[in-house]
Amino acid sequence: MTIELKPLSEVNHLAIRLLSEQMGIVDTLRFVNQFTTGQGDYTKERDALIHGLTLDEIVSAIEKKHSGQKSND
Repeated sequence: MTIELKPLSEVNHLAIRLLSEQMGIVDTLRFVNQFTTGQGDYTKERDALIHGLTLDEIVSAIEKKHSGQKSND
């Protein structure tokens, strides 16, 4: 039994088309973006973002943001 492999570009095109037909373009893009590599230095960006904050302060900020989002929905 011989299996003919399609070019990866064709597989990607087909996958994007099928996903967008089933899930819509926005959710397809959200899904695909999970697997793309980012740019920059995550460690430096993270350190700049949370520099000097305690874990309790970070958790409090997250909880505040989540409670604010729930009231806006």
